[in-house]
Amino acid sequence: MKALDDIRVIDLSHVLAAPFCTMMLADMGAEVIKIEPPSGDDSREFGPFFEPDEKGDEQSGYFVSLNRNKKSTSINLKTEEGKEILRKLIAGADVVVENFRPNTMKKLGFSYEEIKEIKSDIIYCSICGFGHDALPEYATKPAYDMVAQAYSGLMSITGPKGGPPCRVGTSVGDIVAGHQAAIGILSALWHREKTGEGQHVDISMVDGLVSILENAISRYTIKGEVPEPLGTAHPNIAPFQSFPTKDDYIITPIGNDGLWEKFCEAIGKEELVDHPKFKDNRLRCENLDELVSRLEEVMKTKTTEEWIEIFEESGLPYSPLNRIDDVVDDDNINYRNMIEEVEQPDLGKVEVTGSPFKLSKTPGEVETHAPKLGEHNEEVLTELLDYSQQEVEKLKENEVLNEPK
Repeated sequence: MKALDDIRVIDLSHVLAAPFCTMMLADMGAEVIKIEPPSGDDSREFGPFFEPDEKGDEQSGYFVSLNRNKKSTSINLKTEEGKEILRKLIAGADVVVENFRPNTMKKLGFSYEEIKEIKSDIIYCSICGFGHDALPEYATKPAYDMVAQAYSGLMSITGPKGGPPCRVGTSVGDIVAGHQAAIGILSALWHREKTGEGQHVDISMVDGLVSILENAISRYTIKGEVPEPLGTAHPNIAPFQSFPTKDDYIITPIGNDGLWEKFCEAIGKEELVDHPKFKDNRLRCENLDELVSRLEEVMKTKTTEEWIEIFEESGLPYSPLNRIDDVVDDDNINYRNMIEEVEQPDLGKVEVTGSPFKLSKTPGEVETHAPKLGEHNEEVLTELLDYSQQEVEKLKENEVLNEPK
């Protein structure tokens, strides 16, 4: 049994934010039916590409990484027959997820208000840049992840001190929105369980990033200070950053005065423990430049591996600066099944990230490959909607359904 057994999701999403959401729901056991246009999800054309075996075509690693555990149907929603298929699927579903501009679904005839007429208790989740319920001039604005990172203020506090604005190294605007959409959907499902009522889950990428700005908002509202990028340093705790070593970097998050004392002992600078400029966290933050200068001199005297041995023995929090190859090969990350192999048609075994949901009874799992375009057309129509094989063939002839590819 899986946590979301018997939950059926109609996935009208593309590229990243909503596909990430529906992937998490699928990992937890939901039946996710991905509705793709005849051309497929845009991300099927995004690199990097897996090299195919002798009988297959190249496949997008981007798409594969976001669409495991799902079923793909390729339906032409510009046809009335295609729309009728979607209506029938919605009638038997629990959740609909989409991440188009707010007017797109309305033009197709599948806005929340219209879908409610098909299934009154549906959970309908929308993800877009600025939200469906937004000022008119914002609701229809196009928005990619970088727009959300810039508009939310996140880019203004990211990067080296005094440097240009920097994009976070992953598409965090999309991914945070995907996570928050999943939480919203699960909350709405639980509300429906108690009341029988469906609802619209309206997720904004910008909202999501504003909500995780942590203390940046309070630093401005309390102190009137406009936060700026600090590199790896923390604005309110010190030393809480990376330091260059003899050969690389090491991360030292020293989060309280007790750890400060242990840290000074570990690096052989006991005289700094009660130094009048550094003896408590507030003083260390006020005198951060001098503190960092002194510590950098010490940290550069040993290699990262030497510091790791010292900090490990001292019980201090630390981390080497792992690159992606280090992460993929890391013993504990692999023990936690965060890099998994899946058998992908025409490719053989490929590696994808695992599910982070480690529930003791119903954990998230990577069970099936990312589907080929239209791979489940016949299965979905014949098994879920009782179409005959003859009707399916007619839909293919009329270009309502794609042949799987």
